[in-house]
Amino acid sequence: MELAKRLDGIGEYYFSQKLGEIDELNKQGNNVINLGIGSPDLPPHPDVIKTLQQESSRADVHAYQPYKGSPVLRRAIRDWYKKWYDVELNADTEILPLIGSKEGIMHICMTYFQEGIGVLVPNPGYPTYSSAVKLSAGTPIYYSLLEENNYHPDFTEIEKIVESSPSKVTGIFVNYPQMPTGQLPTRKMFEDIVHFAKSNNLLVIHDNPYSFILNDTPMSMLAVKGAKDYVIELNSLSKSHNMAGWRVGMLCADKQRVDEVIRFKSNMDSGMFLPVQLAAAKALSLDKDWFEQLNGVYKKRRAKIFQLLDAMNCVYSNNQGGLFIWARIDEQFRNCYECSDFILHNSYVFVTPGGIFGSAGEKYIRVSLCATEGKIDEAINRITK
Repeated sequence: MELAKRLDGIGEYYFSQKLGEIDELNKQGNNVINLGIGSPDLPPHPDVIKTLQQESSRADVHAYQPYKGSPVLRRAIRDWYKKWYDVELNADTEILPLIGSKEGIMHICMTYFQEGIGVLVPNPGYPTYSSAVKLSAGTPIYYSLLEENNYHPDFTEIEKIVESSPSKVTGIFVNYPQMPTGQLPTRKMFEDIVHFAKSNNLLVIHDNPYSFILNDTPMSMLAVKGAKDYVIELNSLSKSHNMAGWRVGMLCADKQRVDEVIRFKSNMDSGMFLPVQLAAAKALSLDKDWFEQLNGVYKKRRAKIFQLLDAMNCVYSNNQGGLFIWARIDEQFRNCYECSDFILHNSYVFVTPGGIFGSAGEKYIRVSLCATEGKIDEAINRITK
């Protein structure tokens, strides 16, 4: 049977392939240290796990759940957005819980994009943006994020891209704190993005899962005046609350947008397991101490990763947010893939080649903070040798 044409140009996710190669090296006894994937290795707060245990033992929580999620979770998301971002949301109409924010990317693309539509995608940026646009039959159109511009969008360049595009451009993906570069947002940049969207009648999809990691001032684009007219914001508990495997995310937007996305989502899945939603609500109620403790761990790890990058003669910024460090490779390597493979097969340490995030990343690598200080020390020793 032939594959559907929508899969043309859609390959297996890079990490899915690479983990197979790493598994073969491990079977040969090489014990690869994986500093590639940003899957938190720390547990959620004990009270969150306790809530899941207690709620799942009840007899009345195992039925199908509403497509819009539990009111308890929606109210918790509303309160969380107000407390940390100073954003007012209506829990009944402007919040849609998701089974991880990654599904939200797909739902948005299938709701709004189609053949003949162009969507602006950052280069470098999260590969799923491109693949989701392609699966919707839309066309990803790349705009560059450059180190010399602090990885901020160049709106003069983007304006030219929009004007010259053979497709009608109706959307733009943005992501700050930015993955993979770690660039933190500014209020002015968010205002500029909203202004650009208004001037060009664009839907902005802001992917915001990293705002609490190594960042003292979490920001939401929805805090910008008038943003709800143009912005859908995705968020997640995966990174901020160590709940990646729980698959809890959220879509926040104007009521019309939420209703439109539900038209697609309700045909794809049902609501998530209620005890997971109630435990997620508990996680969202955690106070500042939780984030300070979490970031205390990541700060120590980041200092170690800087040592590792120094051993590799890489160049990097000390002021990066999120779960990764982005670094320019030593000039002895032709590109990031050669650098990554050299480290993997000579030191048995895996770092992510920046080129998987777009052509603008081909002289960079991305290193994860999701490993213990002991593992990072061992990686430093191996690379130094």
